[in-house]
Amino acid sequence: MKKRSIQCAVLVSSFCILNSAFAEGTSATAPALPDASASLIRVMGSLAVVLGIFLGGVWIFKNWRRITMPGARQPKLNVFESRSLGARQAVVVVGYEKQRFLISTSPNGVNLLTHLPDAADSDSEPSEKPSGPMPFAQALAEVLKKK
Repeated sequence: MKKRSIQCAVLVSSFCILNSAFAEGTSATAPALPDASASLIRVMGSLAVVLGIFLGGVWIFKNWRRITMPGARQPKLNVFESRSLGARQAVVVVGYEKQRFLISTSPNGVNLLTHLPDAADSDSEPSEKPSGPMPFAQALAEVLKKK
């Protein structure tokens, strides 16, 4: 038993000596923390960069066609205006290139109501044309006159 108490005393004394030797070489205070305002500015700046990259990616995704094809031709067929007349019935102004048509849609099908003045002619004074569709004989005569 005496041997065990001597070993215990040697162990405790060596621990105390080593502890005091290492404690003298280090400071008792913890290292200083960085300034909180500088850290906050750095975090906010990083957040702004990440959000900017995200929003830029979303904009590029939405406008990809406009970016990749700046000189692409415009579509020839356009729907300029549409008005509902009731359940499943509507009147629509449709354009193909410079021609414009007023058509009606219903459950029975699509009907041509009238041929509207061309897009280029709409800027000038309106001509004295009938509002309804032109008879076939008159339309054929006009086409033959142009040739």
